[in-house]
Amino acid sequence: MKYVKQSLKALCLLALTTSAFAQTHEVLMKNRGSAGPMVYEPDYLEIQPGDTVKFIRKHKSHNAASIAELSPAGYPGFIGKIDEEIAVKYDDAGFYGIKCTPHYAQGMVMLIKVGDATLPDTYRAFKAPGIADKRFQEIYSRIEKQ
Repeated sequence: MKYVKQSLKALCLLALTTSAFAQTHEVLMKNRGSAGPMVYEPDYLEIQPGDTVKFIRKHKSHNAASIAELSPAGYPGFIGKIDEEIAVKYDDAGFYGIKCTPHYAQGMVMLIKVGDATLPDTYRAFKAPGIADKRFQEIYSRIEKQ
C-alpha cells in the first residue's frame, strides 16, 4: 500500500511538472505586417508537444483554421470563428499548416512545427491557392536553411 501511495504521488508530481513547462505562444492576426498585407506574425513557430498557440485578433475579419493537407494524418483540425481569438493545444509532433479562411488566397498562412519533426515531402508538393503557395514556399526555404 505504501508503494502505491508513493507511486501515485510521483505520477501526480510528474503530471504537474510537465504541464508547468508547457508554454503559450502568441500569433497576431493582422491586416498588414512586416511581410506585407494579410499576415500572421510570426508566420512560423517551433514549439514543443503540450504547448498552446493563441491566435490574437489585431484587426477585424480574421480567423485561424487548420489546413487538412498540411496536417499530420489523423489530426482532426480546427476552425476558429471570424474575429475569434482562439487557443489551440498541440500534443503530437509534426507540422501544422494554418490559414485565415477569408484571406487564404491572399497569403494569410503560417506553419507550426511541433517537437522533433521532419517536413513531409507532400507539403512541398501541395499547391495552396494564390499568394499562399508563395508564402509557404518561403517558409519551407527558411526551414531548410536552419
